[in-house]
Amino acid sequence: MENKDKELYFQKFNNDLHRLGRFTLIVAVIVLVAVPFVFGMMNGVIPNFESFLAGFAKVGILYIPMAIVEFLIYVPMLGVGGSYISFLTGNVTNMKIPVAMNARDIAGTEVGTTELEIVSTIAISVSSIVTMLVILVGVICLIPLQPVLQSEVLLPAFNNVVPALFGALGLKYFLKSPKIAVVPFILMSVLCIAVPSMINQTSILMIPSGALALAIGFILFKKKLL
Repeated sequence: MENKDKELYFQKFNNDLHRLGRFTLIVAVIVLVAVPFVFGMMNGVIPNFESFLAGFAKVGILYIPMAIVEFLIYVPMLGVGGSYISFLTGNVTNMKIPVAMNARDIAGTEVGTTELEIVSTIAISVSSIVTMLVILVGVICLIPLQPVLQSEVLLPAFNNVVPALFGALGLKYFLKSPKIAVVPFILMSVLCIAVPSMINQTSILMIPSGALALAIGFILFKKKLL
């Protein structure tokens, strides 16, 4: 197959993914929004619209910018198919991103290539299926496993799964570009130590730390130090 035919086939494949992805996400949003209203109607309880808007504004002022930032950052890493699957099934930060990055490293693909799109989509699809199977087993075994899950010995480990996961992943990429990573890493670490509440605002911290890393990379590139 010639390169032109491959490009046309891949473009058609992505167009089909966009149609299917938009449809499934729209259906998912409608279902998620409809559930509380359906339960409210069944129980004769309708939320006050002004109170709803006030509550939504308090949450939306934080999560709407986070959603935009995450979209702009994650889509180039996940690809078209991987992005739709990730945003539909969730666990984007602590599951889908590490899966896509690990699959990219194993396959030796680069960001923005056709190969990355395919590898990322396959890896995230398998991850989503495995996650659902694990959740199914967990729900079935929830009561028998409850003493283990609530163990005082294991509880600290459960609370640090995500930091441990991203620490291991981050170290690999820091070592690849220490000149770029060291300043943002130190500044964000000092900020989180000085203001512990910022630890839960990682999506917001991506903006200044990412911008700083880009600026450092650009300066080093101009000075031919990379």
